[in-house]
This record gives sequence, C-alpha cells and structure tokens, in this order.
Amino acid sequence: MKLSDFDFHLPEDLIATRPATPRSSARLLVANGDVTSDAHVFDLPDWLQPGDRLVLNDTRVIPARLSGRRHRDSAQGPVSAAIEATLLEPQADGTWTALIKPLKKVKPGEDIRFSDELSATLDRVEDGQAHLRFNLTGEDFDTALEQAGAMPLPPYIAAKRPADEQDKTDYQTIWARNSGAVAAPTASLHFDSALMQALQARGVAITHVTLHVGAGTFLPVKVEDVTTHKMHAEWGRVSEAAAQEIRDTKAAGGRVIPVGTTALRLIESAARGGDIQAWEGETDIFIYPGFQFNVTDALMTNFHLPKSTLLMLVSALMGQDRMRDIYAHAIEQKYRFFSYGDASLLVPK
Repeated sequence: MKLSDFDFHLPEDLIATRPATPRSSARLLVANGDVTSDAHVFDLPDWLQPGDRLVLNDTRVIPARLSGRRHRDSAQGPVSAAIEATLLEPQADGTWTALIKPLKKVKPGEDIRFSDELSATLDRVEDGQAHLRFNLTGEDFDTALEQAGAMPLPPYIAAKRPADEQDKTDYQTIWARNSGAVAAPTASLHFDSALMQALQARGVAITHVTLHVGAGTFLPVKVEDVTTHKMHAEWGRVSEAAAQEIRDTKAAGGRVIPVGTTALRLIESAARGGDIQAWEGETDIFIYPGFQFNVTDALMTNFHLPKSTLLMLVSALMGQDRMRDIYAHAIEQKYRFFSYGDASLLVPK
C-alpha cells in the first residue's frame, strides 16, 4: 500500500471556509454499498433505522490559539516581541505543551503575556514543543483562555482567513462538554436541535464517548509505505454505560454508527478484543485497508484530505476502489470538503 494510492486532485474552490447555515442544511452523500445518493444532513433520519445507535464524541474544543508578546530584560534593556502559541495538551507537571512561533527566539523563564489576566513562562523545550507554565489554573485558567484565545482552525482554513468570534460557535458541537480538544470532531458539527429531535422520533439511539482530538490529526503522512506510518496518540474514554449501550444495540441487531472518525477510532480501540469494553487511555490506533472492524457498522464523516490517515480509514471501511468512486462523485457534484464542508454516510456491503 503506497501513499500515492490515496492521492486525488481537489479543486481549491471546494475547500469550505465557513459551515452551512443552518448546520443540518449541509449536503449528505449517502454511499449504501454500491449505490450513491445525494441528500442533505436533515435527511439523515430517513437513511437510518429504528434501533440504530449513533456514537457521538462529546469533547469540547478549547480556544487554543493565542497571540501575545514575550518580554525579557537584556543588556540593551527591555526586549518585547510578538509571539503566536497553539496549545496542545496539559501535562502531569502542570505545564501545557504548545507550538510556538518563533520558538527559537524564546528563552526559558521568559514572560509571555497573552492578556491582562493570562500570562505564561517558558518552562522548557522538548521534541520541538514548548512547555508553558501559566499564571492561572482550573476555572480561572479556563475563563481567561476563553477570553484571550481563538479557535484553532485547521491549517487549510487558517491559511485563508483568521479565526473570529463566529468560529467559537461554528467550530463546536452542540453537545460539547468535556474540554480538551484542539480540533473539532467535524462530522458532528452538522447536528442541530431539530435534527436531534427528528432522530429521536425515528427511534435512533445516542451514545456519548470522549476523544480529545489533538493537533496531530493534521500531521501529514511522510512515508511512502503507509503501513510504517506512526500515528499520534490522543486521550479517550468509553464509559461502562456507553460500552453496555453499544453491546445491547449489537445484541438486538441494530447498527452502531459512529459520527466522525474520532468516535470510530475510539470505539474500535475499546473493542480490540472483539467485544467493546469500558476503556480509558491514550490511543494511537491506525486504521487502513485490511483492518478488522469489531463494532462499527457504518460511519458518518466529512470529506478528507488527499493522502491523509482519515482517507485511509474510510478506505478500510468501504474499500479503496469504492472510495475513489465516492470522492470522484463528490468532486463532480461540487460537495464542499474538509472541516466546514459537507458530510457522507458510508454503509459498507
């Protein structure tokens, strides 16, 4: 399996920089076995069956992108310069790992001020990542970060426009509750209250799990032999109640349908022994063609980048040839791609 097997040409104008409004008005490509249909997300209940179970990732995206100024005293006097930081994840020692620009110019112990309330010092640098120690913790930190930070939009959107206040709503699911992600579970962004009510009326069940999506989700694959790619790790949790709900659905003959690749990777991590069990920890599961799915029956997901691990994941579910046909159809019909783009419902044979 070569990286080039997962490449395709995507016209630049199909990359979405804002979501559809309302959320559920986005388009939905339904790939049911060999049949491809065009619909909208608000049609989703029509494509599901009573007794199906959607698995939703309830992680909450933090406004992890910070702009500030670094300060230090030098032989020439006080020095101040602009700095950009993207928070990655909290560490056991109380620091946050972060990507900083320009990292080489920042010295350990240097004061970095992001707002009147929020500041940090550089504790150390390891593996190209800064460890920042903030002046606030707990709810005080969360409140200050909410005020000072911007949503960490994916690189392909950030290259076209800066994040703004609207993104704090748009780049968050309506059920987000467990803070810790620096990227959204984007297939879930299509859901609004009207759609949730329609799903409930249809008899579709809901289970929540948590996977804190990390910035590693945007890392490119750099090896030609994709089987040698090392996946990034992300923290997740499947509660005993969630595992039991999924087991009960399988036992009753219903379908388990994760919404988004993050929810899929998490439940498959919790089901490596065959049946899904309660699970918590770091997962670096890499799903590519040949993978044995133990719990996933179908998947709702957005359209992914060429040569990405997520395109490999959907190819594992549907087959590489089928995914090439699906993406060719999506491009021909001008579906909108990536995080703020349209959705697909993938149901393998």
